[in-house]
Amino acid sequence: MTEDEAISKFGLPAAEEHRTEILSLIEAEWLRNQDEEGDQILITCLCIQLFSVGNVEDSLVIWNLKSSNFDLGCSIDVQLLCGAGLEVTKQFLSSSVSPLAPDALKYLDKCVTTGDFIDWTPEITLQDYITYYGIDS
Repeated sequence: MTEDEAISKFGLPAAEEHRTEILSLIEAEWLRNQDEEGDQILITCLCIQLFSVGNVEDSLVIWNLKSSNFDLGCSIDVQLLCGAGLEVTKQFLSSSVSPLAPDALKYLDKCVTTGDFIDWTPEITLQDYITYYGIDS
């Protein structure tokens, strides 16, 4: 699958009904990435689509990808952790038993402190990506 095919298949925003398939594609592409065959542009696109679904649990999936290597760390924006909203995501991470949660929360708090979330909403980020992909409203 390519980035264009993902946008065509799942759209933006992606529907909740596509979440499981998007998660499966992310996992498969990430495994291919471990063998240096994966498409990081596709992984980023799928993370954007996952963000657009707005499920707070997906913040850990996206964090795992973002923190897995330098290239994904650069291409997956921190705001993509917060499809459910900043405060909801921080609350979820602070109460999560996942071993990934403390580092994700620490990173998120640092980004808030440095101004990455000034006047930010999930809707603004979603609209930016809709514009980026040239999707007609």
